[in-house]
Amino acid sequence: MENAQNERIKIGYPVFVEGKYDRLRLLSVIDADIYTTEGFGIFKSAEKKLLLTALSKKTRIIVLTDSDGAGKVIRSHISSLIPKDRIIPLYIPQIAGKERRKAEPSKEGFLGVEGMERELLRSLLLPYAENGDLESIEGRRRITKADLYEDGLTGAPDSTARRDALARRLGLPFGMTPNAFLAAINVLLTFDAYTAMTRGDGVTDHAINNMEEKQERPDGV
Repeated sequence: MENAQNERIKIGYPVFVEGKYDRLRLLSVIDADIYTTEGFGIFKSAEKKLLLTALSKKTRIIVLTDSDGAGKVIRSHISSLIPKDRIIPLYIPQIAGKERRKAEPSKEGFLGVEGMERELLRSLLLPYAENGDLESIEGRRRITKADLYEDGLTGAPDSTARRDALARRLGLPFGMTPNAFLAAINVLLTFDAYTAMTRGDGVTDHAINNMEEKQERPDGV
């Protein structure tokens, strides 16, 4: 029984939280693609907005922000970016306290996601275990770092350009790190769809050159 409680829950939906410590806390409880809004950073980040929009077209998204005023504002902003029926809103209780790493409690004095007990987070997310719009994590062939390397999307001089060319076709932001890119395409593509895009006509030199020309071309030309 204890081992079962210690196992991470597999979640088929992408999850958005506020910060990196919230993400680390959830990673101790669930096996999922977890993204951060970087606090209020999502308000100014075109890349975050584009990623959120692209993911929402493929699957519903779990949104788990803190239970304070800031968390409410961030949650409301996400609701303004994508249709409400694409959001699974989850809420943590308002518990007074302070996270161990902080010298002072938050402005409103409540614990954030990072301060929640693992069992509470587990019970909150358990209803969504392997129940997303995606295929079961165990039942599908995931795209791996080895695949990215084999297809020249990492480890080559033009890997960044190749990732950006594929990102353009998928509606993802440019300049994603390899890890962020991998997590996103695992949500958006099956392995077969990925190979069709990278190993068929693929991310061709022509596509890369066209993209680079558009990025370098002055406005209005």
